Amino acid sequence: MNRSKEIIRTSYIGIGTNLLLVLFKAVVGLASNSIAIILDAVNNLSDVLSSVITIFGAKLAGRPADVGHPYGHGRIEHLSALIITAIVLLAGVLSLLEAVRKIIYPEVPEYTSVTLFVLAVAVIVKFFLGRYVFHVGKKVKSDALAASGADASFDCLISLATLISALVFMTFGLSVDAYLAALISLVIIKAGVEIAISPIRQLLGARADSKFSQSIKEDVESVEGVLGAYDLLLHEYGPQTYVGSVNIEVKDTLPAYRIDKITRCVQKKIFEDYGIFIT
Repeated sequence: MNRSKEIIRTSYIGIGTNLLLVLFKAVVGLASNSIAIILDAVNNLSDVLSSVITIFGAKLAGRPADVGHPYGHGRIEHLSALIITAIVLLAGVLSLLEAVRKIIYPEVPEYTSVTLFVLAVAVIVKFFLGRYVFHVGKKVKSDALAASGADASFDCLISLATLISALVFMTFGLSVDAYLAALISLVIIKAGVEIAISPIRQLLGARADSKFSQSIKEDVESVEGVLGAYDLLLHEYGPQTYVGSVNIEVKDTLPAYRIDKITRCVQKKIFEDYGIFIT
């Protein structure tokens, strides 16, 4: 399975799982007349949106190169990752504002066994979904998919915090819901900023990984006739899409046709091994 198809397949799994959670929470919320559960179901729709953005980003990024974009459209994936990060940050900020409001104007919470059951299901499902999507995102080097997985994990944290606060309230009569929510919101905001760093760095033209660069240099130097490789430059135009240049050292007695042959051998080897067109 190629990279784009794996991203899309994983995103569809995320959409399906979140839609099932929305349906489950909506039915339970309506049956128990719990506005909190119904609002939680609506919140899950944001995760569906994250997966939809990931799918559109992957499909647009996979479009072939054209006259206006000779190096392809791969950087669209970085933009989709930033959009998902914005959703994560917005969720964190809104949760923090709501938590602060509850701290200033405390309310007596109402928890039932149904609420606890729904929260427990949400924690379990979101935990495994978040880990799975994030793992696949890292494996295929998709910032958008990794951000979508992190988003699901943050929802798991919020549900877990609510579950813990409900158990504390039902056991000891202490309401810690707002304080836990504020703490989790700060964690989400911090993580959202950290998630945004990677796509921003790539869009600004971050330096390629040193081990990756060294590996390319060693492959260049392995070509017969090459005495050394220097000043390697790599320009990223999307995940796994690079264009680059390198200076090579050869014997100063070589005729032009031999240098040309060596150059072509270097280009062929680097393209076959890394998919990079190098000059």
